[in-house]
Amino acid sequence: MLCANCGTEKATTGEGLCGGCVIAAANSAPPPRAPAVPLSGPTAVLRSPVGLSYAVTALLGAVIAADCFSLFALFRSRGQWSELASEGFSAIAAEEIDQSQTLLVWSSQIYAPAVVATAVVFLVWFFRVRRNADVFAPDLQRRGPGWAIGTWFIPIANLWMPRGIAVDVWAASRVDPYGLETGKREPKLVLDLWWTAWVVSLLYGRFATRRYDAAEAPADIRDALDQLVVADLLDIAAAVLAILFVRALTRMQHLKATGGPAVSTEPPATRLDVGRM
Repeated sequence: MLCANCGTEKATTGEGLCGGCVIAAANSAPPPRAPAVPLSGPTAVLRSPVGLSYAVTALLGAVIAADCFSLFALFRSRGQWSELASEGFSAIAAEEIDQSQTLLVWSSQIYAPAVVATAVVFLVWFFRVRRNADVFAPDLQRRGPGWAIGTWFIPIANLWMPRGIAVDVWAASRVDPYGLETGKREPKLVLDLWWTAWVVSLLYGRFATRRYDAAEAPADIRDALDQLVVADLLDIAAAVLAILFVRALTRMQHLKATGGPAVSTEPPATRLDVGRM
């Protein structure tokens, strides 16, 4: 019997095919499928925030030093404008007023770069502790890591949204984030104090600056300088509390990462993530 496929060679198989057609059919068969490999997303990895916390602390110290220099310039200028308000322009030479104004300009030029550098490094640190929170207790994070930076640049909302992220990170960084008594053992008082001081300092500083820019009479300038003094004192308080907050949260994450007491690893309930970035 001839091959059912080519019709020229003798069939040698039960299917009626010759040897050549059997080999040709085997060579043209598709290769077996590789087993499917499940795709996995990026895995959260712990990274130490300790080094960044030292940098943030040092830069906040520079901000405090700049505020102190600003206070010196403000007090000197305030004394002169106070004399002008009570005795007139004949009481003080114009050169002395110019020197005081120069000191005020210098204080602003020192303060501005210190604040910018501090803000940049603080955001890097804040983003890192937020990423670490995804390892400790991801279900407690209501927003994605990108919001740790993005929320600071949203007008008006930046007065409360970053605090919400800080609260979530603080909760995840506790020794036992799911324990019933964890809030009593590791209260977030320093976080609340820092945030309150920062918001008050920010808003009051803008108010004092606008008042100083609008002042024209010596008495008005003197009063505006008083407002700037208060703004600097509030800024110093906010910087000190920021140092305490950074050190406290960094210490919590370091202790947890290096092996603290046994903790509960199972959340009591699954939370819905909002606004992941």
